[in-house]
Amino acid sequence: RSRLVKMTKSLVESSLIVPRLLQERCEEEFLWEVELSKSKGQDLKAKEVRVNTRLLYQQTKFNLVREESEGYAKLVTLLCQVGSDLACQNASSATISIVKSLIGHFDLDPNRVFDIVLECFELYPDNSIFYQLIPLFPKSHAAQILGFKFQYYQQLDVNSPVPSGLFRIAALLVKSGLIDLDNLYAHLLPNDDEAFEHFGSFVSRKIDEATKIGKINLAATGKDLMDEEKQEITIDLYTALEMENDIIDERAPEIEKNQKLGLLLGFLSVHDWDHAQLLFERLAQLNPVEHVEICDALFRIVEKTISSAYSTYCQTHHKITRNMDTHMMDASSVSSPSYLVDLPKEFFQMLVACGPYLHRDTQLFQKVCRVLKVYHASSKESARTAGVMSPESQVEEALGSCLLPSLQLIPANPAVDMEIWGVLSLLPYEVRYRLYGEWEKDTEQNPIVLAARQTAKLDTRRLLKRLAKENLKQLGRMVAKLAHANPMTVLRTIVQQVEAYRDMINPVVDAFKYLTQLEYDILQYIVIERLAQGGREKVKDDGLNLSDWLQCLASFWGHLCKKHLSMELKCLFQYIVNQLKKGLGTELVVLEELIQQMANVQYTENMTDEQVDAMAGSETLRLQSSLFGSTRNYKVLNKSTNKLRDSLLPKDEPKLAIPLLLLIAQHRSKIIINADATYIKMVSEQFDRCHGILLQYAEFLSSAVAPSTYVQLIPPLEDLVYKYHIEPDVAFLIYRPVMRLFKSANGGEACWPLDDNEEGESVSYDEMILHGDSSQKSIMWSDLLNTIRTILPAKAWNGLSPELYATFWGLTLYDLNFPKDRYDAEIKKLHENLKQLEDNSDNSSIAISRRKKDKERIQDLLDKLNNESDKHQQHVISVLQRLTREKDKWLSSSPDALKINMEFLQRCIYPRCVLSMQDAVYCATFVQMMHSLGTPFFNTVNHIDVFICKTLQPMICCCTEYEAGRLGRFLHETLKMAYHWKVHWKWSGRITKVLNQCMESKEYMEIRNALIVLTKITSIFPVMRKSGINIEKRVAKLKGDEREDLKVLATGVAAALAARKSSWVSEEEFGMGHLDLKPVPAKPIAGNQYADPSTAKDHSVRAKSVEGRHERSENAMKPDAHKKNASTTNGSDIQMPSSSAQGKGSGLVRGVDEPPKLLSDDGVKVLKPTAEPE
Repeated sequence: RSRLVKMTKSLVESSLIVPRLLQERCEEEFLWEVELSKSKGQDLKAKEVRVNTRLLYQQTKFNLVREESEGYAKLVTLLCQVGSDLACQNASSATISIVKSLIGHFDLDPNRVFDIVLECFELYPDNSIFYQLIPLFPKSHAAQILGFKFQYYQQLDVNSPVPSGLFRIAALLVKSGLIDLDNLYAHLLPNDDEAFEHFGSFVSRKIDEATKIGKINLAATGKDLMDEEKQEITIDLYTALEMENDIIDERAPEIEKNQKLGLLLGFLSVHDWDHAQLLFERLAQLNPVEHVEICDALFRIVEKTISSAYSTYCQTHHKITRNMDTHMMDASSVSSPSYLVDLPKEFFQMLVACGPYLHRDTQLFQKVCRVLKVYHASSKESARTAGVMSPESQVEEALGSCLLPSLQLIPANPAVDMEIWGVLSLLPYEVRYRLYGEWEKDTEQNPIVLAARQTAKLDTRRLLKRLAKENLKQLGRMVAKLAHANPMTVLRTIVQQVEAYRDMINPVVDAFKYLTQLEYDILQYIVIERLAQGGREKVKDDGLNLSDWLQCLASFWGHLCKKHLSMELKCLFQYIVNQLKKGLGTELVVLEELIQQMANVQYTENMTDEQVDAMAGSETLRLQSSLFGSTRNYKVLNKSTNKLRDSLLPKDEPKLAIPLLLLIAQHRSKIIINADATYIKMVSEQFDRCHGILLQYAEFLSSAVAPSTYVQLIPPLEDLVYKYHIEPDVAFLIYRPVMRLFKSANGGEACWPLDDNEEGESVSYDEMILHGDSSQKSIMWSDLLNTIRTILPAKAWNGLSPELYATFWGLTLYDLNFPKDRYDAEIKKLHENLKQLEDNSDNSSIAISRRKKDKERIQDLLDKLNNESDKHQQHVISVLQRLTREKDKWLSSSPDALKINMEFLQRCIYPRCVLSMQDAVYCATFVQMMHSLGTPFFNTVNHIDVFICKTLQPMICCCTEYEAGRLGRFLHETLKMAYHWKVHWKWSGRITKVLNQCMESKEYMEIRNALIVLTKITSIFPVMRKSGINIEKRVAKLKGDEREDLKVLATGVAAALAARKSSWVSEEEFGMGHLDLKPVPAKPIAGNQYADPSTAKDHSVRAKSVEGRHERSENAMKPDAHKKNASTTNGSDIQMPSSSAQGKGSGLVRGVDEPPKLLSDDGVKVLKPTAEPE
């Protein structure tokens, strides 16, 4: 240490170390030893303590005696005089000089002077002189002094609350910029974290209480439940409001203890929204607007903000109303305002702060809705004129954060619903649905809102339990009241119940007549959301049937839209289109129900023979003959049909009618291409369902849309096939109404396929043209034929012609078949109905009025049917006249007749006969028409032989369930035409063999399709006893199959076979012509309207001797018989009434019993046929 001391001294003496550094850093004893301190270590330590004490702890005493109380008295007097006399505000400079003089003369403390100024400012807050006095004092001191005033009221011994005036002057000072909010905020209590934690526990407790509403008591006894059921049916609209009052009472002391809430109230009282918004954001977890004082103050500032805009609205609205009353103006002509309304951004911030509590002032609620409505309209106008950005997002924010949440707390006020819908209706449905979704799915932590939802859900379930037809009016109104208050919760609960219980559909639909347009819109959102909701299977576990909830929802929506035409459907159609684009078509069942209920267009496979015949008639006949059309209210039906059509084809929006049609057609093809089902049966079911909806939708469009409009909507045939990749058969289904609008270029009014050539000369196809509108060019028939040539491979045209192809796919059953019996039957039925009305003895005024209306309606139907019957008959004659002239161009000569028949079957018959039941009958009728017209190079027997002997079995194996039924119908009509031809023996054996092979197969679809085909032909097949017994054995075996659907089908087929068993004949009797026609339906076959009346002689002809029959057979086989007309080698001829067909046939006897030589590759002998294996 001694060496260290010596070294340090030498360094100091040599000036290498500054002494000051050693004095700062070395110990007191060491400094004494190196002679840098005059005091010893202990003395120096004591001196250091004394200095620190004097500097840090000793207070500077203020000479209070120097201040004089007279100065403060004069200051207070001056400030009170100036504050109370508002007229002296201009003498502010003199007042400031006097205050300065008083401070200097009486040596006053500036801080105490500032405190007195604040006290006087609190007494006279409206005097602006204080805004000039306060800047005299330091800004940093001002916040501290004001904070000390707030801290005084935080003391435990002070029981009085902070006066409102203090909050007010604090708000005024912050608003004027004299004090910083953050500097003042630090002096306020309570601490934010503590307040948030306390309020969080309070809210959790209230949420638990709200959650318990509607909870089921599992411990309840049967007596408790029965007592509950016996209670009177009531609804509670005020539970949430009662909870709100309880919360307000519990939180009432908080507004006095929480100085930050008081300061927020002060900002609102001085209309300082900028700083109030900052506190709203900081204190959001305390939900400050729940306090009545803050809420009322916020409402006042909101009303002041919109006062100018609302007065403008009122003046303009009253002016428009007077004009409409005076001049009967259309409301649409005055909907757009001729004035501009601008709302500041602060207004929308205020609505966000209001949240769901705007329900407390329904008048202000409606004012806000009206102002928003005109603001939206006027801002769109300004955006078009001045390029101002559209404020739709602001309106959306106001709706989502304030108006919609407040709606569910307003007890059943439909006027409020209408006002809010006035704003929502201005927005596109995409925006509305997004708002609904955010409104419902928002994780609301407000116990009041939760209580409102729980109460509404509970009351809705209680009402639905008792809703019935008898109490529909009373409970329907109660449901509407609940929906007015809380539409989202109530309607969702009802939809969920409807999905589970189908019986509730009708009463619920009837009860919905009391809903407002807002609730209808929310209901549609809920339905679409339920359709799109994941986690639920839309198909049952069997993969075949749609889920019950989806069927119930679709049925409910169809009935609802039919009864309440104010529903907006375009959003639902857009959803279906989007689903089809994704390759999902399950929701098409909703479209099916809509068309069925609103347009009365229903496609069904289960039609009787009479209904199938009626499908060939006019629209009135089709409706009257159908079970779903004879009891409809046509006045309502027309309205609903027009509504459905207008929703698909709106005037100024994207038209979804044709995109929907094309997507359904494409989806039909994709079902098979993209099939991923476990079993073929599932794919078959999906295909049949989609195909049925396609037929239904196409029928609706062609009937509901005017032909001229339809032409403008449908793409050209070439685009349908090549651009949209639609199969030719479906493309012609869509394009067929367009083909029927081609007219003669010479100016004739008749459209194809009517005959427009009175001279009977051949008409060139170049002379037919389709005139489009101004935006479309005209299409020549030759152009259509050129397009058709590209559809099929080139080799297909070796035997066929585009003319035959176009004719076949362009005609319908209406063109070839006049069902006179069906017209007569329906007319007779209507006459009987008239007679029943006349025989009614009830002479009351109501009954007389009802009978009068019914008579008028029935008489209108009678007039329609009579007129349409005559028109239809002339139409068929005209079509046949045209076809008689064109038939020579249909087929070309070919050495291989089999190829012609195969091409015709493959390209025409097969694709169309499985499209629908009507098309199946049409195909058989078309073949019969070609046969009757004597079409060159068409051999009817050969055609049927190829169909039955070569292609029937593959067709049965490849068909879906419904297609098998249509194929069976086509086979039934074909066999009826050839029922008494001798070659029928061979076909009967072949059909027996095919059906037996299919029924013995291990493939489920083959067995099922064979049974379905057999079901369709049992009225005419089998004919021979041996065939019937063989088929019966196979069917009996299937009756014991473990698969329930096959067992049911087989049982039905067995019953049908047993009923006709007595009419079966032996092979010898069949060869002798002993056929009993009794089991065959007595109605004429398709196309009978042009059959010769001598058909009634069939019984006497077949009763002739065996010798005569053999003689006719031998004469029929003479070669000369076939040289008379080498181009007409038809199997049998049925005479036609048209001039071109007269005399072509060889008579009814030959037409029934004598087929010509069969021209097939098999070389079948018709006189002595050999039996085929059964």
